[in-house]
Amino acid sequence: MDIVLRAVIVFCFLLLLTRIIGRRELSSLQPFDLILIIILGDAVQQGLTQDDYSLTGAFLAIGTIAVLQVFVSWIGFRFPRARPVLEGTPIVVVEDGAVIERNAKRERLSVDEIREAARLQGIGRLDEVRWAVLETNGQITFIKKEN
Repeated sequence: MDIVLRAVIVFCFLLLLTRIIGRRELSSLQPFDLILIIILGDAVQQGLTQDDYSLTGAFLAIGTIAVLQVFVSWIGFRFPRARPVLEGTPIVVVEDGAVIERNAKRERLSVDEIREAARLQGIGRLDEVRWAVLETNGQITFIKKEN
């Protein structure tokens, strides 16, 4: 039972941590970020199971986290008001070719990063963009102006 309780606490902490870190950082992992995630995973495992190296302990920890993830997903589906807290909401970062500085700053997103994302989608200048939306998965969606 101790492992299940630890898994619940660690899951809640990781959910809060991912909301604080922000969607943009999580969507663009650099090699160093990947190393940090591996180290974080090892630290979480040690916190979950302590000195329990049994297969049963591992199954309990993994099963608890999996059930919690499904539960959080169900909560977001069943209760739309909880969805923004659990998953976030899309944020408009460019409107009619102009960067919305307040929104970009809040998401720690530079104008250069927005331009780079536009170029990756075949858009040469932000003047061509009607809307750019930072989606909940961290990607930027661009909607071009009608000609």
